[in-house]
Amino acid sequence: MSMLKQSHARGVTQDRASTATGSNQSQAPIQFSTNLSRPSLATDQSLDIERANVHVAYQGSPGTAIEEIVFKAFPDCIAVPCKKFVAAFEAVDSSLADIVVLPIENSSTGSFHQNYDLLLRHKLLIVQEVQVEIELCLWALPGVQKNDLRTIFSHPEEFAQCEHSLSSLSVVKKNVDHCAAGAEIIPMQNLGDAGVIGNAQAAELYGLNIVECNFQDASPNLTRYLVLAKIADIPKEYGQYKTSIVFGLEEGPDILFKALSAFWMRDINLSKIESRPNKREPMRTQGTEKHFNYIFYVDFEASTAEVRVQNALKDLKGNVFLSLDIVES
Repeated sequence: MSMLKQSHARGVTQDRASTATGSNQSQAPIQFSTNLSRPSLATDQSLDIERANVHVAYQGSPGTAIEEIVFKAFPDCIAVPCKKFVAAFEAVDSSLADIVVLPIENSSTGSFHQNYDLLLRHKLLIVQEVQVEIELCLWALPGVQKNDLRTIFSHPEEFAQCEHSLSSLSVVKKNVDHCAAGAEIIPMQNLGDAGVIGNAQAAELYGLNIVECNFQDASPNLTRYLVLAKIADIPKEYGQYKTSIVFGLEEGPDILFKALSAFWMRDINLSKIESRPNKREPMRTQGTEKHFNYIFYVDFEASTAEVRVQNALKDLKGNVFLSLDIVES
């Protein structure tokens, strides 16, 4: 299978916090990639993701961190909140939204594995990358102290980012789809011994007080988000681009080393390697032995507009791959 997805430049900081609805202007700025120039949709099938009224799908409700990020990144957008990440992808697939914002990696807890699987399942294009510093807070009803807490609601990812902080509390952790879901439960049921882990801005929205700020284990606590769409530009100019590929390997000794050497021989820097189970063919046979079968996601710092990258991909596709998807970002 072959799928071409587009590149964007990286490394420029744009602080749009002052334009976000209900945002905290003291919050650390979002780390943005720069945007490519995008001609009109009619001429080259590109998408201007910064235009007014762009429809942005994401998993979350009012008050969640990702909603705040969406409005900082796209202040004039029309939000399309979804209950699940897969529903956000489907919103773009069905043209209910133009783009989806997807968390893909955290600096403390690593990759969002289920979202890597969604990248392969849905053939959307990565058009931008956003890095955001996330401050997590512990909320509760007014007057409730940290030692009063017996139950804490949050998303499993937030729990993982606060694992050490939680270890000092004798609490039961209850998973919810996002922090706003837990924040709704506490005042509704008047739970004086329950708290929520989430972003600071949402506490007031649900009538809760912040019990403790910077509740996450590590600072800075960065999350990398991808912006995906159906259409995008292939970069024509050279610059500091990042490209992602997804591939499965044939059997053979040192086959992964041979695959990655195509980049080493051409001085192409690899910035990330991620393996995931191959759900279509979970097992492979080598001789009389059976082994788990994997697909690999690789990020490298170059554009497919470069001849050296084109040659590297030809080597990979021609020699060692069962499949190669180019998922450029």
